[in-house]
Amino acid sequence: MRIPDFKLERYFARWEFAAPYTLCSSDIEGWKMRELLALAEPDALARWEELTLGYTEAPGLPALRLEIAALYQGVAPEQVLTFAGAQEAVFILMNVLLGPGDHAVVTWPGYQSLHEVARATGADVTLLPLREEDGWALDVDALRRALKPQTRIVVVNFPHNPTGALPDRKTFQALCALCDERGIYLLSDEVYRLLEHDPKDLLPAAVELSPRAFSLGVMSKAFGLAGLRVGWLVCRDEDVLRRCMAYKDYTTICNSAPSEVLALIALRAKERVLARSRALLASNLALLDAFFARHADTFHWVRPRAGSVAFPRLLREQHVARFTDALVQREGVLLLPGDVYDFPGNHFRLGLGRTSLPEALTRLERFVTDTR
Repeated sequence: MRIPDFKLERYFARWEFAAPYTLCSSDIEGWKMRELLALAEPDALARWEELTLGYTEAPGLPALRLEIAALYQGVAPEQVLTFAGAQEAVFILMNVLLGPGDHAVVTWPGYQSLHEVARATGADVTLLPLREEDGWALDVDALRRALKPQTRIVVVNFPHNPTGALPDRKTFQALCALCDERGIYLLSDEVYRLLEHDPKDLLPAAVELSPRAFSLGVMSKAFGLAGLRVGWLVCRDEDVLRRCMAYKDYTTICNSAPSEVLALIALRAKERVLARSRALLASNLALLDAFFARHADTFHWVRPRAGSVAFPRLLREQHVARFTDALVQREGVLLLPGDVYDFPGNHFRLGLGRTSLPEALTRLERFVTDTR
C-alpha cells in the first residue's frame, strides 16, 4: 500500500506537545485516572483491581460491547466490533469493502483517512464539498449526482469535523434512504454524536436507520478519553463484520486490557461523563460567541451545532497558515490551518473542548489586536 503523509497528524507532530495552548484540539479535555476510577461501580472496579495483563477477546470485552450496544436502538452486542481507536476501524473497513474498480463518495473537508485510505485500496474517490455559504449543510441532491454505477460506499461525518455542522433529521433520513435505494454502504462517522449543543438536535444513529449502514464511534471525543484508543463499528451486516474481524488479525489482533476496563467504567457512568463534556462546551461556546462578535472584522464563523470543533475563516488578506504560524510563535497558541485539509478559503480549525480555552482566547485576542 502507498498512502500520502497524513497532513494533520504531521502538523500535530510538530506542534501539539510543544505549544503551551492547543486551541485546535478535536477532543474533549482528557479525564485524570483518579477521577475516572472514582466513577467506577463495584463490578467495574473489581475488574480493574483484579485485571490480568494478558491478551483480550478479539471482538472486544463482552461487557464493553454490551455497553456500546446500549448507546443504540435495536443493536445487539454481537453487532459491535471494537478497535484500537476509530482510525483502525476506518482502515479495516475500507480495505474490506473497497478495491480497484470501486468508487466512494466522501464529504469534504474531513479527516484525511476517510478518503485517503479509500484511495489507497485502488478505489476512485469523489470528494463532496460542504459549503460555508450553505452553513456547511449536506446537499443530498449533490450527493445523488456524485454517485456512479460502481459506487460502493458513501462516507459522511456528522456531527462534522472540522465545521461542527449537523444535518436535520429529514436530510439524514434522506441520506440513508438514498444509500439503501442504490444498494450502497454508508459509513457514518459519528464520533461526536451525543455532543449536540441543543439536545433536540440528536439524530438517530445511521445503523438504526439502515441495514447497510456502519456507525463509527470512539471514546476519544464525546467521552474525553482519547488515551484509551478504544473505538468501534456497529452494523447489522454479519458478513462484513466477520471479514473486518479477520482483517483485524493482521493489525492489532485485540484491544488493550486496561483500556477496555476503563472504557467500561466510563460508559457505565456515561451520563456523568457526558454532562462534564457538555458543560465544558457550553462554557467555551459562550466565550467564543462574544469573541467572534468583537472581532467580526477579522473572522467569519458559522456557529457549530454539535461537537467540539469549528471552522472559522480569517478575513485578512494574510494567508491563514502565516497567521497561525505567527500566532504560535508569538503567543504559544496553536490553531490548525485549513491547508491540512487541502480546503480553500483561509479557514482554520478551532477546538472547543479544552479547559485552557479561556487563556488561549485571551492570547489570541491580544495577537489579533496587536497585528490589526
